[in-house]
Amino acid sequence: MLSQKTIDIVKSTAPVLEVKGTEITSVFYKNMFASHPELLDIFNHANQKKGRQQTALANTVYAAAKHIDQLEALLPAVKQIAHKHRSLGIKPEHYPIVGEHLLGAIKEVLGDAATDEIIGAWADAYGVIAGVFIDVEEQMYVEAESKEAGFRDFKPFVVAKKVKESDVITSFYLKPQDGEKVPAFNPGQYISVRVTIPGQKNTHIRQYSLSGAYKEEYFRISVKKEEEVDPNGIVSVFLHEKVQEGSVVEVSAPAGDFFLNQENKEGKVALISGGVGITPMMSMLETIAEETPQRPAAFIHASKNEGVQAFRKDIDGLMDKLENGEACYILENPSNVSLCHFSGYVNKEILSTYVDSETECYVCGPAPFMKAVIMTLKEIGLPEDKINFEFFGPAMDLSTVDEKEKVKAQ
Repeated sequence: MLSQKTIDIVKSTAPVLEVKGTEITSVFYKNMFASHPELLDIFNHANQKKGRQQTALANTVYAAAKHIDQLEALLPAVKQIAHKHRSLGIKPEHYPIVGEHLLGAIKEVLGDAATDEIIGAWADAYGVIAGVFIDVEEQMYVEAESKEAGFRDFKPFVVAKKVKESDVITSFYLKPQDGEKVPAFNPGQYISVRVTIPGQKNTHIRQYSLSGAYKEEYFRISVKKEEEVDPNGIVSVFLHEKVQEGSVVEVSAPAGDFFLNQENKEGKVALISGGVGITPMMSMLETIAEETPQRPAAFIHASKNEGVQAFRKDIDGLMDKLENGEACYILENPSNVSLCHFSGYVNKEILSTYVDSETECYVCGPAPFMKAVIMTLKEIGLPEDKINFEFFGPAMDLSTVDEKEKVKAQ
């Protein structure tokens, strides 16, 4: 339990953390990786290079300072981060390392303004916050392990099948090497894939949405091949070009708090995606078709062109199984306009055709696409509790996304 004095001191640092947060977290990661290079086996190097991880942590630290007297307000964010941590293999022994270097970074950036009293208060606060994360994550580890066919950490899986879905997306069917079943998951969740790439000093972990309904024999992920110059490209290019049927990769148990609400079996749902954001939507759509085909469902997908659009035949086949299903394909630059319902970008006219104020919406895609869709859904009159969305990578503040890019589908 934190003393009132500690709470007051930590809250008093919120304004400076709002301004200096990203500078502090950038110093934090630099110093921590210099002292503990083994942690580079866990952290996503691409998010580090793009600055997304630093910004996400800065936002978390600022929120912790602002709400240190009401930590329950942070619980939704804690659970979302904890899902990521559990799927990456973050353990209790990592938290003291993080605490040491976070406090050191605060002192380094703020200098004399970070008095011993402030550092002491933050040390106490960090201990409480870390304890919350450790407890929540341990519950998640136990839950993952206790499921039928569940497991706690990474487990070797064999690539049983590799299927090209579009010019840029390939699906990988992953079966447990030990011949066991795979644990059940909620449609929309993801797994972590850990690979060792020749010539790379560290292992690399990426999180990929499960792109099909639950099948006890395998997981399916569908990976977009990024450009090699993109930091994310190192893993996706390796998977596309080097990982073949019969290859072995390490996989975590499914995780994530973005998934289809299956309790509502009658209310209309809209699955809205841009680019590779289609992957969790495929899991949701297939689940609806198999388990609640009476549920009204709209599947709205935006792509640059026909070549990069994945799963068209699969979606049309699933629509045939639904009693009241609608598919809408939007292509930014179609070579043949007859192959899409709309050309250009997602807009209010399109969304209003398929969504009303009672529709439960799920949104996934590039941040500019999500910002455009979420803003438009709110304009239509959809309440916030009807809008569910998923970031690929660390959470972002959508208000910071470039307005000039906001309508792009991918």
